[in-house]
Amino acid sequence: MKSQITRSLYILPWFVAADLFAQNTISGKIVDENDISINDVLVVNISNNKSIHSNLSGQFVIEAEENDEIRFVKEGYYRSDKKISRDYLNSPLYVHLLKAETLIPEVKISYKPTGNLERNSKYYGEGKRLAELESSMEEYMRSPLKEPLPKNTISQTFTGHNFSAGQIDLVRTFLAGVGLIKKAVKPKITKPDYNETINFISRIKLEINLDFMTELGMDEEQIDQFLVYANDTRELAKKYRKNFKNHVIESELKIAFKEYRKTNTIGN
Repeated sequence: MKSQITRSLYILPWFVAADLFAQNTISGKIVDENDISINDVLVVNISNNKSIHSNLSGQFVIEAEENDEIRFVKEGYYRSDKKISRDYLNSPLYVHLLKAETLIPEVKISYKPTGNLERNSKYYGEGKRLAELESSMEEYMRSPLKEPLPKNTISQTFTGHNFSAGQIDLVRTFLAGVGLIKKAVKPKITKPDYNETINFISRIKLEINLDFMTELGMDEEQIDQFLVYANDTRELAKKYRKNFKNHVIESELKIAFKEYRKTNTIGN
């Protein structure tokens, strides 16, 4: 009996010492904004460099003292820092991690025209036309000078009077008037923009007899594809959008249609 008491007296100080040197710990659980447990979260005590990971249930236990700073880190979530107060040492810590926003990279999709003018026009807005205009302006500014520079001539102020100048000016005025009349009768041929081309082809479908295509079984989409082909090969919008002549345009279409049939399937 005495030996047992003596052994107990030797053992007791070791338990007391172990209790004195034991480290404080905090425990808790990590969840997302929907209160769903998050596993494998890195839990770091910045004050003592201790670290652990949360388990499958989002729970963790780590050594910590009052005023220590604990950091919670996981990829795809915002980092969270907690400063340990006395209350955290006595009760579990409940940590919420918020998901970080994911930036989706811009995806550029190249659009392949189908031949349907109404459908294609949705994919060509003001942005593309503006970019084409800026590109053409930049190319023009970099191109070599096409017009000759003005000649170095002596001002009439310092020359003698030219008695035939009035007659020459009268002839020039007459010739200029004739030129203006010709220009007024025949409109100037210029390259159409996208909207002018669309409007011109739409007018063809409304005013030109296209029965020679529908009789061959061509549907609307096939007719649109041919009209785009005819416009590109015969420059119809460029030549006739300002001077719309039905019989001339119809003749041009039939000429283009003969070439079109050589390389394209007609009808169903």
